[in-house]
Amino acid sequence: MLKVYGFPGSTCTRAVLCALHEKGAPYEFVNVDLTKGEHKAPAHVARQPFGVIPSIDHDGFTLYESRAITRYLDEVLPGASLTPKDPKQRAMMEQWISVESSYFTPSAMKAILNIWFASLKGGQPDKDVVAAGVAGIVPALDVLDRALADKEHLCGAFSLADIAYAPYLQYLHDMGIAGGVTERRHVAAWWARVSARPSWQKAITQKV
Repeated sequence: MLKVYGFPGSTCTRAVLCALHEKGAPYEFVNVDLTKGEHKAPAHVARQPFGVIPSIDHDGFTLYESRAITRYLDEVLPGASLTPKDPKQRAMMEQWISVESSYFTPSAMKAILNIWFASLKGGQPDKDVVAAGVAGIVPALDVLDRALADKEHLCGAFSLADIAYAPYLQYLHDMGIAGGVTERRHVAAWWARVSARPSWQKAITQKV
């Protein structure tokens, strides 16, 4: 049995869950409650030495880091492939995942986490930090918008590259800071397609 150790609201957990639902694979969800600090408990650190989430246990094989996990799951589980077979398209997938992790997510998470932590403490987010985070994703959004002008997904067909962006785009919308997404026609249409997929809807409604 495949076990996923994660937290329903976690961006990286949602990416893994989306991949699993795309593959139609059964799994057991083990809640690691971030709000209670369970990700820093010795039992979890034994699975994930950096004390973050998610991690998986697949019949005794343990793995952490969501991008590594989604690649592994796509390769070993039955179901439609989320990785292009064509070498050039596969390289493009890796390029877009690198753009996500290097040029999009760091700025997006700066804004998202500032709002999230403020809400947990009952306070107000730092407007300057949020503004800097929102401004930081603009170059990546411009590149994405041009790339999506003539295609439905980043690599033509839906792939791990699309999944990589989904958690952050979701939170930008949920937190009311997705203006940069909605004002770019091709990015907005792409997100509408990705967010409507049953796999994504299941990922964001995961229960503990």
